[in-house]
Amino acid sequence: MRSRLLAVSALAATAALALAGCSSSPSPAADAASDTPTGDGSWPRTIEHGAGETEIPAQPLRIVSVSPSITGSLLAIDAPIAGSAATTVTPLTDDKGFFTQWADAADDAGVEVVYTDLELDLDAVDLFEPDLIIGSVNGGDATLDAYDQLSEIAPTVLLDYGTITWQELTTELGEITGLEDAASATIAEYDEWVATQAEKVELPEQPVTAAVYMGADGVWAFASDSPQAQLLTSLGFTYAGVDEEYRTEQAGANGVDILSAENAASGLGTAETLFLVAMGGGDPVSALSSDPLLANQPAVAADRVHSLGSESFRLDYYSAKNTAQLIVDTFSG
Repeated sequence: MRSRLLAVSALAATAALALAGCSSSPSPAADAASDTPTGDGSWPRTIEHGAGETEIPAQPLRIVSVSPSITGSLLAIDAPIAGSAATTVTPLTDDKGFFTQWADAADDAGVEVVYTDLELDLDAVDLFEPDLIIGSVNGGDATLDAYDQLSEIAPTVLLDYGTITWQELTTELGEITGLEDAASATIAEYDEWVATQAEKVELPEQPVTAAVYMGADGVWAFASDSPQAQLLTSLGFTYAGVDEEYRTEQAGANGVDILSAENAASGLGTAETLFLVAMGGGDPVSALSSDPLLANQPAVAADRVHSLGSESFRLDYYSAKNTAQLIVDTFSG
């Protein structure tokens, strides 16, 4: 079970940020953008992060992201990104390997591909002459093993994005880059927008649970404190977590409770409406609804199973907005 968890987590870290068929929105800080970012604090500053402690001597003007899972959050605060690692080209990315949720924003900002297919290329990073490198310690784009080599190129900060919300990550990036005001503006703009969207929702039967259908391997149900649960709650839904007795395993870093195929119906028994994340392609709503082991689950029996989209496994500003919009479009009058 642990090996399955790690394998799918790696897939999710690269694929689940993508927004199939959606164009990216401009960042809320875009109106204030300039060639030189406006700082909010003093320099140098020392940042404690997932790989240790890093001193950043001055506000960065040329950032390289070696984590596509973080690039979108940097773009949302108009951080000066010169280049970003790219993932493998799929229907969930543009033709460069940038996730479609933020690919247009990256193009508008002039962000270039540093290397492709998540295959770390230290020489390529060095050629970009960054004054700050930002990456991750977890997920399919993790570069923890290369932290020392990256640090020889430029001050390097590696973040654990898997244990925090996108809002917390955005705040953290604001502190790292000196763009605290832009980070606060991004979050405030989103909160105001989602509150407006919540007024348009006609709620289905409550409570609800969000999950990933794994076929014969069961179900991953998002925990009550997960970002997915928080997004649904912000739109007015009542969220139901999984009773501990039905868990096969809990993956705290991902905010999911793992249910075996045999326990899935009971574990999801309180959910009157289900939302499914489409991680691996196909139609998870149809697949789960036709699973004989789940036929008597209340949401399945009443045909109240809905897609949460492929982008909702790993949320950032762009994917959170598009996921919320998908929900509103599904349940607005």
